[in-house]
Amino acid sequence: MTLSNQPLVEGHKSPTFCGEINEARGPLKIYIQSITAATDLNIQQLERLSGGAIQENWLLVVEIIGGPYDGTQRWVLRTDALSSVPVSLSRAQEFAVLRVAHQAGVKAPKVLWCCEDKSIIGRDFFLMECVSGVAAGHRVTGDDALVPDRPALAAELGANMARLHTIHPPNADLAFLPPPVAHPALASVAAYRGYLDTLNASAPVLEWGLRWCERNSPAAAPVCLLHRDYRTGNYMVHEGKLSGLLDWEFTGWGDPHEDIGWFAARCWRFAAPQREAGGIGDIDDFLRGYASVSDLTITRDDLIFWQVMAHLRWAIIALQQADRHLSGQQTSLELALTGRMLPELEYEILSLTRGGNE
Repeated sequence: MTLSNQPLVEGHKSPTFCGEINEARGPLKIYIQSITAATDLNIQQLERLSGGAIQENWLLVVEIIGGPYDGTQRWVLRTDALSSVPVSLSRAQEFAVLRVAHQAGVKAPKVLWCCEDKSIIGRDFFLMECVSGVAAGHRVTGDDALVPDRPALAAELGANMARLHTIHPPNADLAFLPPPVAHPALASVAAYRGYLDTLNASAPVLEWGLRWCERNSPAAAPVCLLHRDYRTGNYMVHEGKLSGLLDWEFTGWGDPHEDIGWFAARCWRFAAPQREAGGIGDIDDFLRGYASVSDLTITRDDLIFWQVMAHLRWAIIALQQADRHLSGQQTSLELALTGRMLPELEYEILSLTRGGNE
């Protein structure tokens, strides 16, 4: 998380934005034919997938004739959306992170090619293999038919996160990431306070939460690579199992507890708030899976601080989103409704900190 006081989310429109990517089928066809060494190809489907407020994902079904990729291929084209996030990675950086994570055994889409030539579709993009499954949080937490063995999936999610956390600095392939800070927890508190101070809003509960985190900051764990948005809604479930972790644009170095606290935060449990492991299952099953890969011992009590931090982070984002709508910068019902989530987040912050120091 950057210490910049820029908003976590802000709107912009790229001067090279070419509208619907479907308008760029011709240049895209030429590009794919070149990188696949195909004698010919036909783009059978180019359809924007749901989700992706910060980046866009497009399903790309291509019939390739000749070359090593001969046959019908299902890929995903990932590119910038109209909203940008100052702390977000570029597509080339996200491509590099995904490649490193995949090599470490993390279940994530396999990346194929990255293109920074804006003459193709007007924006940087990369292509990756299409991962099967369902990501919608309300479905995977509410439909037992999709997840018949919840303890097993919770453990699998824990093990997958632990594999990500085996990646430590320095790493030559990730040299573009900001260097790790000495105390990630206090650095995050300072960053969140900086964001809050830029908003014209009275938020005494958030100030309380930030002060509580300052007073109850834990000792730092060994720094590792974090996803920073590892939560239900950002991974695919296929036949009851984890098929791939998505949306890597916030990746950076930090304390491993941060990822776990974000995953376990009540605000990401969707249809099953009683299930602490992302609405999927019991947190003990998740931690069991994590311990099957990692030597780091983590308890429920260790997560309280980082769950408070998670709700503070999401609450500040909600305030920023509401401010964008109310200021007229970007009129949007979605932004307005996000701002209405604040009381629920504040309640959870107070609930989690009631037994702590001031």
